[in-house]
Amino acid sequence: MQEKYIDETKQGEAFAIAERPENSKKLFLESYGCQMNFSDSEIVASILNEQGYNTTLKVEEADLILLNTCSIREKAEQTVRMRLSQFKNLKKEKPNMTVGVLGCMAERLKTKFLEEEQLVDLVVGPDAYRDLPNLLKETEDGRDAINVILSKEETYADINPVRLGGNGVTAFVTITRGCDNMCTFCVVPFTRGRERSRDPHSIIKECQDLLNNGYKEITLLGQNVDSYLWYGGGPKKDFVKASEMQKATAVNFAQLLDLVAKAVPEMRIRFSTSNPQDMSLEVFRMIAKHDNICKYVHLPVQSGSNNMLLAMNRQHTREEYLDLIKKAKEIVPDIAFSQDMIIGFCNETEQDHQDTLSLMKEVEYDYGYMFAYSERPGTPAHKKMEDNIPADIKQKRLAEVIALQGELSRKRMESYVGRHHKVLIEGISRKNKNQWKGRNSQNAVCVFDMLEGQKIGDIVDVFVYDNTQGTLLGRTAE
Repeated sequence: MQEKYIDETKQGEAFAIAERPENSKKLFLESYGCQMNFSDSEIVASILNEQGYNTTLKVEEADLILLNTCSIREKAEQTVRMRLSQFKNLKKEKPNMTVGVLGCMAERLKTKFLEEEQLVDLVVGPDAYRDLPNLLKETEDGRDAINVILSKEETYADINPVRLGGNGVTAFVTITRGCDNMCTFCVVPFTRGRERSRDPHSIIKECQDLLNNGYKEITLLGQNVDSYLWYGGGPKKDFVKASEMQKATAVNFAQLLDLVAKAVPEMRIRFSTSNPQDMSLEVFRMIAKHDNICKYVHLPVQSGSNNMLLAMNRQHTREEYLDLIKKAKEIVPDIAFSQDMIIGFCNETEQDHQDTLSLMKEVEYDYGYMFAYSERPGTPAHKKMEDNIPADIKQKRLAEVIALQGELSRKRMESYVGRHHKVLIEGISRKNKNQWKGRNSQNAVCVFDMLEGQKIGDIVDVFVYDNTQGTLLGRTAE
């Protein structure tokens, strides 16, 4: 569980599920970017499974290739363009093959894909996956097809996602879509639309179905899970127009956590991603109340400088963030935090950078996701601010942030040594086939020797005797 400096040039991940004998067509589905994209791919696979498509890991045998894309950073888009270019020869060999782009990049670039790439047949935004069967019929008739209309209602609540790949133990459950926060650096509100929440009853049903199918851990997922608010449907921004009855019976995120924890007490519960401005102390009280809610929160801060937070349109200050962390640790003493950090945002000074380093030291994050700022077309920062921090300074500051997070990660890992931890076995260690790997409540990865009778999905009492910067070393407690 070392600090995460994401390789944005990495190829996407393709998954496959068990074949339906009656299906005759092949779908190659590759996902890039955030957990929301991977969750959306499961929805897409479910829709197309009903349309006669089995998933495949062999791109050369596919009748339909879909790339579920990310627009958060420029390199992510470059990677997708490079990937599309790799399909040119394959397309010549199989002229009836359909190639499509899904997700945020499809929403942002829209018709440019059809006009510029001269390869893509299909462009589908995040709220239009139900329209895939109709769009595919258009491509079969020789026409390019596009639907990037954003919805104020779509949550795909009634679609039972297939579980692509995975370990059969952990699963994502999407509870919100879209985002209203309008951070100046972020393209998500423009690619995923306004924020809306999913019916809590459908969430609970999906969690119970996962439990019945042998899953042991769920992650409640959304661009901003803490602002979950169900009042009968519709965008969160329209809650002010709700009836008195709707307001009185509305369910917020803390209440949803309570409902889910009670509905599936045998399952561990995580959630991501959180936003400081919407995170309430009641959420931390729910973590303290329920043993099955993991004691870990990913709480992006983006910068330790109030100047940068204001420029980013983050709706919190440094002081408010640190106060939230302090109170959270009082309510849940053994809680762990991770961060997102943008380095070298517009007009960032050396003092702003030092403020980020000092905040990291005060919080003592377990790990983090750290990036040099890259301008995204269409965002307020791109329209109104100059990306004026030289690349060499960005990289120098980023290296300092990564180095500090490495020190903090090692310190946090050391704090878990000499203690017993409940570890969910998620698979076999990549480095040693005779060891299990899993995570404790704080999301720290732990490896330990296999014992007879243990299996994937077991929750094991593990004594941690040592650590590396990113991993706990343990043995099954006697």
